[in-house]
Amino acid sequence: MGLIQAAIGAVGGTLGDQWLDFYGVPDGVGSTIAVFPAVAKGQNAGRGSNKDGSEGVITNGSKFIVPEGYGLVLLEDGAFTGFAAEPGAYIWNSEEPASQSVFSGGGLVDSVIRQSWERFKFGGRPSTQQTAVFVTLKELPNNRFGTQSEIYWDDAFLNTQVGAITRGTYTLRITDPLTFIRNFVPADVIGGRRRFDFADMDNPAGEQLFNEVVGSLAPAFSMYSNDPAKGNRISRLQQDSIGFAQSLSAAVEENYRWKSDRGLEIVKTAIISIEYDANTRELLKNVQRADALSGARGNSNLQASVAAGIESAGENAGPGGLVGMGMATGGMGLGGLQQPTQQPAQQQPTQPPAQQPPAAPAAPTAPAAPAAEDPMVVLKRAKDMLDAGLITQEDYDAAKAKALGL
Repeated sequence: MGLIQAAIGAVGGTLGDQWLDFYGVPDGVGSTIAVFPAVAKGQNAGRGSNKDGSEGVITNGSKFIVPEGYGLVLLEDGAFTGFAAEPGAYIWNSEEPASQSVFSGGGLVDSVIRQSWERFKFGGRPSTQQTAVFVTLKELPNNRFGTQSEIYWDDAFLNTQVGAITRGTYTLRITDPLTFIRNFVPADVIGGRRRFDFADMDNPAGEQLFNEVVGSLAPAFSMYSNDPAKGNRISRLQQDSIGFAQSLSAAVEENYRWKSDRGLEIVKTAIISIEYDANTRELLKNVQRADALSGARGNSNLQASVAAGIESAGENAGPGGLVGMGMATGGMGLGGLQQPTQQPAQQQPTQPPAQQPPAAPAAPTAPAAPAAEDPMVVLKRAKDMLDAGLITQEDYDAAKAKALGL
């Protein structure tokens, strides 16, 4: 009975596989799906006659339609037999008996009798397994990354370790489809039984990539902020998505060899948020303050700061403060008027004054504290020395920080 059933199945399957067919992209392919099977269009909304074709058999003469942004990978008995990355129509042609068809010049003997005999030997099943899958060659968006706690890296500009919590997204591109399928895609996807979706939360391969990106964030931040070509500023990360994507891709390649071992690369990133820790935020405030006080703009800011300090001292010191201001300005009073140095002569009394006891000797006055040197003078002197080559840029920066109290 088993042989009779096998013979019936062999002949029936052979006749069903004589029809030529169209293969194309299935409906509902999302933007994050990387690999998916080519779908036969023989039913054609119920109007076609090719309804009994065997799974795993592609008839010679069948046509594949490759759209823009996709590549077609052909496999026979588990091995790559063809790849097409250019959009257009392609014709299937194989020497396997299962692919022969009377409609494509295979002849009655090879297409029906020989193929039926081969299937009979396999219990009515085709003697070979042929598969066609599409690979997405365009960017695969909306791949997320994020950290639950701070990551830390050494920053050359701040000259210390900084930390932050960050999250964002990145786009992927499959640069080598055959390497990607060979080294990273599960067997059931290669066999055309399901799709490979990076956004699928139940996809272990996608979860692995997520973990590797998170593990590469700290070296990527370090690589970016310590690159002189990027200006050594971590504050530019969110405005330079391409530059940071290059650093992240380089870090991933160095740590996990995405491009060489998996045929993948990161193309673009979008950093949604960076939350620096308390120490890093304080450092960044100091950097912003120093930037504001540097150059020509810094001179105006410094003068305004000094004027505000003098005004504040006058408001808070009271009468003693006025005296101190007069001393600090070299005897000048408010408004720049010269204070009188002598008291006017008193009018001689008409009656002799009563005898007064001798006055006690005046207590010696404490010497006035030397006035603080004007920061503008200090900075100008340091700048002149820097321009003359007497000190280095580091010496100038240290003098500026000391003069400004940073």
